[in-house]
Amino acid sequence: MTASSIPQLNVGLIGGGFMGKAHSLAYAAMPMFFWPAPAIPVRHTIAEVTDDLAAGAAARFGFQHSTGDWRRVIDDPNIHVVDIATPNNSHAEIAIAAAQAGKHILCEKPLAPTVAEAKAMYEAVKAAGVVNMVAFNYRRTPAVALARKYIEEGRIGKVLSFRGTYLQDWSADPSGPLSWRFQKKIAGSGALGDIGTHVVDLARYLVGEISAVNAMMHTYIQERPLQSGGADKLGASDKNAGGPKGAVDVDDEVMTLLRFENGAVGSLEATRNAWGRNNYITFEIHGTEGTLHFNYERRDELQVFFNSDPGDARGLRTVYTGPAHPYGEGLWPIPALGIGYGETKIIEAYDLFTAITTGRPVRPDFEDGYKTELIADAIVRSAQERREIDVESIGVPRETAGV
Repeated sequence: MTASSIPQLNVGLIGGGFMGKAHSLAYAAMPMFFWPAPAIPVRHTIAEVTDDLAAGAAARFGFQHSTGDWRRVIDDPNIHVVDIATPNNSHAEIAIAAAQAGKHILCEKPLAPTVAEAKAMYEAVKAAGVVNMVAFNYRRTPAVALARKYIEEGRIGKVLSFRGTYLQDWSADPSGPLSWRFQKKIAGSGALGDIGTHVVDLARYLVGEISAVNAMMHTYIQERPLQSGGADKLGASDKNAGGPKGAVDVDDEVMTLLRFENGAVGSLEATRNAWGRNNYITFEIHGTEGTLHFNYERRDELQVFFNSDPGDARGLRTVYTGPAHPYGEGLWPIPALGIGYGETKIIEAYDLFTAITTGRPVRPDFEDGYKTELIADAIVRSAQERREIDVESIGVPRETAGV
């Protein structure tokens, strides 16, 4: 394949914040890592809330055009892919419009703040027949994909248990502003939707469908300073910290037990109030024939124990991911040279554009995002009602659920 024969696909990115930066980097770098690329992503148009913000984002992220109205991205016949990197409460309207316009879609997580919106998004892309992906990029970390490979090969036998955490500390400071991430009407939930859903996705990816949950949720900081302006910056104190405050109506912490359809059990903890933890995503999976352990802050490493190991080599040992492992052929030439957050987004872009150009299915898609939202809603209901909730009961009116 020659460079001239590789198709070009125009991207319309909606949202120029942190995730807009991550996605723009991925579009620019993907052909550098995976060559020949399935397609060349062309950074065509970026939309922000004002024309000025959009123009600044276009200059920064390398887009050819900009607009203060996201609908112009949807209406532009030259746009092939719509990338949604906006606050959670806007996902459904944009995605449904994009699907109806025949655009392929990448949407940031969580898919939507409510089950009803997630279901509507899933039904829209299914009816339109467009390629769709929800951006749970951590499953594309090579060590995580390697863990799935070992599980599928039976290297640890039948999975017995899963323990997952996602711990951060950027919201532990009470002087942090009341950004949209602390407002239910925009975010839908707090630590659960923002970071806990990543662990739900990893659990589903590695172990299987979750059938029931038994949860607790808690809000430690009940009010925060009203934000005085500027973009949402994780962990930033606000210059209005001594001024008026507003109520926080989402969770700071969630803990839940998990039951899986295949008989495995598990647990999940997510909080943004854990001093000293930066991006501490971990899982440990025990099987009848071995154990797998992963810590995202050491993302090149997967700790493994196989019961088949000889007696003088028994114990958890470290596999450093590299060219021999998933996605390794497109990344760096030797193990442990270093995989970062940006590389997971590059892999995400590669898988998305491969699906568009080949017709092969891509996961996680909007169906996965919808199922994750069902589980998240079950967690909320369980915490409120202080009992175990079957995931399949979600969507059933509360007065009849469980009957």
